[in-house]
Amino acid sequence: MAPNETDDTTTAGEVEEPRAGRRRAARYIVPVTVMGVAAATIGLVPALADSGDPDLPDITAAQLIEKIAQSDVERLSGTVKITTDLGLPDLGGLESGLLSGAAGGEDGEGGSSADPSGRLTELASGTHTLRVAADGPDRQKLSLLENAAEYSLIHNGKDVWGYDSASNEVYHATVDEAGAAERGEQRPPATPEDFAEEALKAVDDTTSVKVDGTAQVAGRDAYRLVVEPKQSGSTVGAISIAVDHETGMPLKFTLTPAGGGSAVVDVGFTKVSFDRPDASTFRFTPPKGAKVTEDTEQDRAHGGFGGKPERGPKPEEDLAKGLDGLRMLGEGWNTVATFDTGTGAGLPTEEAGGDLDGFLGSLGDQVKGDFGKGTVFSTRLVNALITEDGTVYVGTVTKDALVKAAEAGK
Repeated sequence: MAPNETDDTTTAGEVEEPRAGRRRAARYIVPVTVMGVAAATIGLVPALADSGDPDLPDITAAQLIEKIAQSDVERLSGTVKITTDLGLPDLGGLESGLLSGAAGGEDGEGGSSADPSGRLTELASGTHTLRVAADGPDRQKLSLLENAAEYSLIHNGKDVWGYDSASNEVYHATVDEAGAAERGEQRPPATPEDFAEEALKAVDDTTSVKVDGTAQVAGRDAYRLVVEPKQSGSTVGAISIAVDHETGMPLKFTLTPAGGGSAVVDVGFTKVSFDRPDASTFRFTPPKGAKVTEDTEQDRAHGGFGGKPERGPKPEEDLAKGLDGLRMLGEGWNTVATFDTGTGAGLPTEEAGGDLDGFLGSLGDQVKGDFGKGTVFSTRLVNALITEDGTVYVGTVTKDALVKAAEAGK
């Protein structure tokens, strides 16, 4: 009998204890830089493959959450497919250039094409296939497969290597155990497990959590956990997590928007093995003639491999300066973050910005309220309002809910 507990709603109190004991041993994938706020907010997610309905023992939502928390998978290899559809405006490839330019550093230099801080921004849109492997916290490998080329990011002990076969360029960094652990906690989500963990942190009395049958993912039997907001006004429709029956590791994570249509972003295993990968998987020697760029631990200011050289204030000081007076408005899934950009002005005016004003205006909707005037920029999941005085409001809420939050928070 497939589990189907439509009235098994789990509250924050029920999941707090298993969450507190969550083991971190299964954080196995090399850091992946994706989409900034959007990535941290929504994660990378796929539609569940419905290739069967395995007959598994009944389990409650609370028991399944605890099973996820107690999962201690450290060794695996497999293939992951990612499709991202945030509904961003088509800028004719300009957005890729901007992302790559931002990764290249403040001085405008392009840097190495093998630097992960730039290359892995490609995961922010389109469909990609990744090969992943892990053998404990000290050895991981992620390879982004492309047409007739491959980009690989390898962590083996104290060494981190990035290799772009298309340009024959190599990126190299060295880390110590403490530094690697710190960056592991700071890195953006990159696997179904990461996103499941972030989604379960959001579980409170504004959330419905239930077990909704079973599925088969990458040839393995799994339970299907469904997380849904109880509130109206959220752009999140539902989150589905396929949880491996044997190991408790999430195999797929699916987020569908409240507005309907396909998943915003899909990520899930198409093949997976929990056997120990061969040690040679994590060995790397720069090919003959390759251009090698060194980036040492001392040069990195921010979490995650491939950070840029430290210049000026420390990260927490940068954050405090960039997000002046950060506040959270509302509760649960309707929470909106607001901060002052510190510029005292919003988007360029027609007089000051010329064509730039018209270009930016074409990408957003003009709104007004108690906060004055502003522009709302929308994706299928995240909405952001920039007011004329430089205040920003952002959240996974509808445009109307965002405007109301801005009016209430003024």
